[in-house]
Amino acid sequence: MNNTPDSVNSNPYIPMMAEIQLVEPLTERETLFRVLLPEPLNHRPGQFVMAGLPGIGECAISISSGLESGPILEMVIRKAGNVTGVLHQLKKSDMMGIRGPFGSGFDLNDFRNNKEGNKDIVIIAGGLGLVPLRSLIIPIMAHKSDYGRVHLIIGSRTPKEALFRQQIREWKQQPDCTITELVDDTDFQVWDGEVGLVTEPIHKLAIDEKNTLLVLCGPPVMYKFVLMEIKMNFNIPDEHIYVDLERRMRCGLGKCGHCQINHVYCCKDGPVFRYSQLADLPEALT
Repeated sequence: MNNTPDSVNSNPYIPMMAEIQLVEPLTERETLFRVLLPEPLNHRPGQFVMAGLPGIGECAISISSGLESGPILEMVIRKAGNVTGVLHQLKKSDMMGIRGPFGSGFDLNDFRNNKEGNKDIVIIAGGLGLVPLRSLIIPIMAHKSDYGRVHLIIGSRTPKEALFRQQIREWKQQPDCTITELVDDTDFQVWDGEVGLVTEPIHKLAIDEKNTLLVLCGPPVMYKFVLMEIKMNFNIPDEHIYVDLERRMRCGLGKCGHCQINHVYCCKDGPVFRYSQLADLPEALT
């Protein structure tokens, strides 16, 4: 977080008021909000904000924008409760409160090519997992020559729940980039991708397993089976596996204990963890 004295968001308890520039429904429950902040957020990929309205409440929302967006912040908000229900009623030019950014996030230096060679980057996103991982994918795609081969596996329940399909088509044009889109079931809808679970394409990955970084984000049930499939087929070191746990975060500051897992707070120590950090916390992935 930017804690300089003259920073608008230097006090983590006081929200910045942001003007909504775009409200775009993506699915029946998910809406993309693009807001203009009074200053750049200076976030890292994988971080989150607390979004809300005074007198109504706030909730933890993943940052879905890239790093070069300046004071523009993009979020995808699912209508799932009282606060998000009110946020979904907001329109262009309305104001909302933003606190943050919070959490650990990804360090892009870990993903860039280095003197030891080019790296394979495998990103597996299930459902809403693409929303926070988009903040990682955008800067990688914007400077693709700095990175090695990128393999994206993106899963949704049905075609009507698939997110950012136009942008995914643009990513497919990048060199050394393979993207597999899947749905669990077409549900009699038009679909030009594959049908199946995100675990199914894993064994087909052509990667240098010792020089591969793996990133996972999705529903809790996904992690166990994806990791099982990875371990069966590849010998990727645990410290090269990143897990983004969007898990019951409420205050963003590690004060309420709502996202606590033993001694770890998802909002403060995460939501991005290396798998090696979770070795003694099996309940984190359930």
